[in-house]
Amino acid sequence: MDPQWFVTHACRALPEQIRAIVLYGSAAAGDFVPGKSHYDLLVVAEELGIAELRNLAAVVRPWREAGHPLPLLFTPAQLAASADAFALEFEDMLHARKVLYGQDPIAGLTIDPAHVRLHLERELKGKALGLRDRYVMAAGDRARLIGLLAESLSTFLVLFRAALRLFRPQAPVQKLAALRLLAQDVPFDPQPFLIVAEIRAGQRSPRQVDAESLCAGYLAAIDAVTHAVDQKLHAHA
Repeated sequence: MDPQWFVTHACRALPEQIRAIVLYGSAAAGDFVPGKSHYDLLVVAEELGIAELRNLAAVVRPWREAGHPLPLLFTPAQLAASADAFALEFEDMLHARKVLYGQDPIAGLTIDPAHVRLHLERELKGKALGLRDRYVMAAGDRARLIGLLAESLSTFLVLFRAALRLFRPQAPVQKLAALRLLAQDVPFDPQPFLIVAEIRAGQRSPRQVDAESLCAGYLAAIDAVTHAVDQKLHAHA
């Protein structure tokens, strides 16, 4: 089930309402991993009342069951009013997106850098807290620890790419390229993330790594980047 399937069926479900469908995330940035990555979609419809949502359910439900995230659903007015609440997501879309249907709804958005910095700090700290909590439940279990890191990898790489833009506004859209550049601006070791990326892509066996040491390095890198973002945030305060 690919994005074109979604476009076809969404337009059938709401033939008079769909204004745009946009692909973003790894598939738009060029670092999609078949079998591991998923398709991220933004849908803009003229109306999104109960009747429209009910019609979309027949499309969204199988899409979600196929393993893809729920699409972001907005009316044009809601999209224009949400640049602050979805600052990170929209900033990512500004740098890498593919319009699958309709007119580009992102090109005209204005993203306040202050909202991006605040959102980034909150996401980094919140996701790090969740990762530490899950580590406590998985400690000592190699398979669970490796799975935990592999599952969280894409999320943290997206946040690291957003952090890089605080130092280099023209950051690459490929997540691993952004990771390597960020390590030139922030003192942290990117190797744990590169190892997890290799495991996730099937290029390295989990048996070749010490899961506990890998987790320690992974968490240390997150703490270092979070600290650097804090410093940038306070410098702009």
